[in-house]
Amino acid sequence: PVIEKGGSDSACLDNVMELLVMAGRSPAHAALMLIPQAWGPKYPLGPDIRGFFEYHAGLMEPWDGPAAVVFGDGNLFGAILDRNGLRPARYTLTADGLFVLASEAGVLDLESAKIIEKGSLRPGTIILADLGRGRIVKDAEVKAHLARSKPYRRWVEENKIEIHGFFGAIGPVKVDDETLLERQKLFGYTREDRDLILGHMALHGSEPTGSMGADEPLAVLSEKPQLLYWYFKQNFAQVTNPPIDPIREEIVMSLMTFLGTADNFLTEVPGHARLIKLRHPILSDEDVERIRTMDVQGFASRTLPIGFAVSGGGAAMERALSELRRKAEDAVRSDRRVIILTDRGLREDEAPIPALLAVSAVNSHFMKIGVRTRASIVVETGEAREVTHIALLLGYGASAVNPYLAFEIVGDMASRGELDPSITVTRAVENYIKALCKGLLKIMSKMGISTLRSYRNAQLFEAVGLGRELVEEYFPGTPSKVGGIGLEIVAAEAAERWRQARHPRPEEERILPSGGHYRYRADGERHLWTPRSIYLLQKAVRTGDSNAYREYAALINGQRKTPFTLRGLWRFRKGNPIPVETVEPASSIVKRFVTGAMSFGSLSREAHETIALAMNRLGAMSNSGEGGEDPARYRPLPNGESKCSAVKQVASGRFGVTADYLLSARELQIKIAQGAKPGEGGQLPGHKVNVEIAATRHSTPGVTLISPPPHHDIYSIEDIAQLIYDLKRANPHAMVSVKLVSESGVGTIAAGVVKGGADKVLISGYDGGTGASPLSSIRHAGVPWEIGLAETRQTLELNGLRKRVRLQVDGQLKTGRDVVVGAMLGADEFGFATAVLVCLGCVMMRKCHTNMCPMGVATQDPELRRKFGGKPEHVISFMMMVAEEVREIMATLGFRRFEEMVGRCDMLEPDPDVEMQKAKTLDFSRILARVEVPPSEAGAAPEPREQTEDIDEKIFAQIVRDLDATGRAEAESAIRNVNRSVGTRLSARLVERYGSTKFGDDAVKATFRGAAGQSFGAFIAKGITLVLEGEANDYLGKGLSGGRIIVKPPAGCGFDPSEQIIAGNVLLYGATGGEAYIYGRVGERFAVRNSGAIAVVEGVGDHGCEYMTGGRVAIIGPVGVNFAAGMTGGIAYVLSEDGMLDARTNLDTVDLEPVQDKNDVDELRRLVERHLQYTGSRRAQLILEAWEEYLPKFVKVVPFEYKRVLGQLIREDEEIEREPVVND
Repeated sequence: PVIEKGGSDSACLDNVMELLVMAGRSPAHAALMLIPQAWGPKYPLGPDIRGFFEYHAGLMEPWDGPAAVVFGDGNLFGAILDRNGLRPARYTLTADGLFVLASEAGVLDLESAKIIEKGSLRPGTIILADLGRGRIVKDAEVKAHLARSKPYRRWVEENKIEIHGFFGAIGPVKVDDETLLERQKLFGYTREDRDLILGHMALHGSEPTGSMGADEPLAVLSEKPQLLYWYFKQNFAQVTNPPIDPIREEIVMSLMTFLGTADNFLTEVPGHARLIKLRHPILSDEDVERIRTMDVQGFASRTLPIGFAVSGGGAAMERALSELRRKAEDAVRSDRRVIILTDRGLREDEAPIPALLAVSAVNSHFMKIGVRTRASIVVETGEAREVTHIALLLGYGASAVNPYLAFEIVGDMASRGELDPSITVTRAVENYIKALCKGLLKIMSKMGISTLRSYRNAQLFEAVGLGRELVEEYFPGTPSKVGGIGLEIVAAEAAERWRQARHPRPEEERILPSGGHYRYRADGERHLWTPRSIYLLQKAVRTGDSNAYREYAALINGQRKTPFTLRGLWRFRKGNPIPVETVEPASSIVKRFVTGAMSFGSLSREAHETIALAMNRLGAMSNSGEGGEDPARYRPLPNGESKCSAVKQVASGRFGVTADYLLSARELQIKIAQGAKPGEGGQLPGHKVNVEIAATRHSTPGVTLISPPPHHDIYSIEDIAQLIYDLKRANPHAMVSVKLVSESGVGTIAAGVVKGGADKVLISGYDGGTGASPLSSIRHAGVPWEIGLAETRQTLELNGLRKRVRLQVDGQLKTGRDVVVGAMLGADEFGFATAVLVCLGCVMMRKCHTNMCPMGVATQDPELRRKFGGKPEHVISFMMMVAEEVREIMATLGFRRFEEMVGRCDMLEPDPDVEMQKAKTLDFSRILARVEVPPSEAGAAPEPREQTEDIDEKIFAQIVRDLDATGRAEAESAIRNVNRSVGTRLSARLVERYGSTKFGDDAVKATFRGAAGQSFGAFIAKGITLVLEGEANDYLGKGLSGGRIIVKPPAGCGFDPSEQIIAGNVLLYGATGGEAYIYGRVGERFAVRNSGAIAVVEGVGDHGCEYMTGGRVAIIGPVGVNFAAGMTGGIAYVLSEDGMLDARTNLDTVDLEPVQDKNDVDELRRLVERHLQYTGSRRAQLILEAWEEYLPKFVKVVPFEYKRVLGQLIREDEEIEREPVVND
């Protein structure tokens, strides 16, 4: 084989690249074919180069990053960066011909006078060192040469297949009223599907949003017939590669795909461009018919029905699948290039084979016999309607999908006026397609994948509840950790849907089932949170009624007849009972309990503070969530109590993450993912951002706040190790934890995180609560925590890491039994969130995302907040009752101390009395397996890690002496790129010693000479100035909290600093205040999520000022593409000498204006003057000397929402000024 089995990603890439080079392509050509830049219609690109990439897109899907790849053949060496540019690649060229390229600047000590160029690779760019000709070949030259080496653009234009009317206007939707209800039942539709899912998509063009997590049974534990899709969970990226923002970084995303493939991708001939290009994979009814009937040589199709004789059960379905595979193979061998699988028009005695099963059966068969690239699979199905359904079909091999019944239902709803009188049938269908496309981009982006061509057939899903034989035969390579059902039950569930459609009972005849997956319905799917369970819990915690708690716990724990969760299918093995009085007290056990990360913003202030008070009284810990915290809460109350959250979360938005915030924590939690929406960011709409929330998050009232899907300083295990190091420098007294979401492979990620220095790892289940999440994510992303926790414990034990870390688990924990099971699977600590909110009054209306919580728990509405009746005592009562239940179980099992239970999975076994047939198919042998390790490895406390001696510690004593003596201090030091987070510990120690408000400007000034390592100046406080004479790597000024950073080249350098790269990527990430003056250009994502810093720089890469919510930025040089994406606050002034800034700016949230207002002109001039003052910039001096010439070339970039809010504030101020003064 070309690709060696078992190789790493890099090894596989190397195998294919070697093949391409051996076949005659140059290394540069092969690299650009495998790792192409973004070339979609929004990307500024010449027609020849676009033609080059489009031609090769038909030969090979992109190998998406993040990747910085170095290659060579002995004569020529090169490097290329993937389209997202998430990996650093810095280079230096000297006058004597030395070329150095590495992932960091400063890897060699070079004499600055000899350096003639300092640069970095930009997203999608390439650079070559041609040793034979003794020259460096840059990106533009490489691509222009290759694009014109053959007439690729003309080949594409002349050979692409045009089908008249393809992807044209949506035609009338034919609705068969007589059979519509029957067909909806046949494919398992519910009223919830129709009204909540399809109705919202057709009306708004987006997926519906929900809240409060999932508490219905897993598909394999449901008594109702389940679609096969429900047995799969989406995979997502965490730590080892980042998710991508498909909205703000849409410029790199693509749903374009092809029907047809090249015969031999090792050759280059015009015929390779003879493909049918699809803008997206959703086909209308007319499009499918055009494909079916098109008369194009080499593109004949064959339509194959996907039904089975319903009376024959699983055996009939198996025979039908075998026959389907045989017919599909015959079609391909008869040169049919398109295989259309359809469940339209089946016989009366046939039920449809699940479309996913049919697609994957054919796809896997084609791969097995080696004909997969000879045909494209199109599926025409009435079953698929949600985004996840479409993603699964594409992920298991379909090239395009026609959800014909969903179109018909949407058309029916629009024609009946059920959506909105203004929504026509055509508009409704277009909106539905738009929603599907947006949802597909989101699902792809969760895995860090930018193009559909890379996602298709990648099988990025995990099965929960499918038997291994079924998976191995039809979904080979898909993880299925707990086994489950086979074809017999799949067929039985299809047969039950067929019965409901063809032979309904009287009560089923005229109506669809309610569904009840997303909201409790008496006749719908079962839920754990029911009116009864909520009533009992609230009664118990409000009155102290232990009997009410026992009744509540019995409802939750009693799952033998009606299971919900995997843990509900287990029982405890018999132990040696002991008196409960000899068991560890509840007051000790509750110290292992924490509350989930729920931000001030998602919760009302009253609820957030009540939780903190309760947990602090218990000696346990509450979690701030990602919305920051009012600094007033850091100080104890007059009565000695505290509202300070012990756990401070550091999430992707970095809202309110200041030096003081970090120092106030007992634990700092890096939130990589959230159970209800892993791989996604979030958004707090402007109408929810009141004055209090804005102050806490360092933003402007009324301005939308966006949390990016990735942490922009975590693209790898090495990066999270760096952030852990940063946080420990900012607060060495706090533990650092990392929050991951359960999925196959999470154990390996957890092991890497522990090696990176984490003290604690949290495994969250897929079913955890949320303030707002797409409904498809709540239900279809991530797996139960039982799977992830068991894998994590086993992996850590096998690698000898378990004693170095504490494990925590959360996700719909409700009772003491849940805690004991979690402990036996390896957890030391336990998180409660939804249950805590129920104790405080939540009645599960699932309206958190609407700001309409009727109980004042999850709303910012002042009127609704007045209805909040929760008290700290309610939370305390719940925690103590849970702990007492834990004690009772421990006593029956013979455990005196809690830690004796941790990791004792041998005390769990499948419950033989479980009655449900589907549940009996599950195999827990892998989850309940105990790894044999020495006793010293199990459940041990983490080892303390000493901080090594560093620059900050060396200069601290001198600075303190000078400060105490004169109130000012200066220090100097050499610096190298191994010196990371320089200034962070210094700032933290000074704040600890003197307080954060002690210093004036430049009270402390430290000058460094050399190449600074990552995170230079992270989280430095006001009054501290760091001067760097040299260059910096990534993450400079991360979380800047009022300090000042100055970066300038060393004296006597041999290059023009304004044209060279002097600092890396992701500078000023999450800065809340302070200043930065950088004499030179910087990399990608400059000032990302800046919410208060002032900065001047001489050029930035792509995605500059992304998600910015405050502060001021002046850029006196060029900017890359996608500038100001997701920018909702603050102002940027950009020097646009070529007048093309609008072509490089994402205009979704910002306006571009001339700098004309006197206040703006004065502010801009002050910024440039200060830049000159601090750095001595020749460019700043030139601009100031020719101010009138340069001023018209500056553009003011201002978010229109921010502009509206500022205008409103100014009008309010003017009203106040006009009010007459009333004398007493």
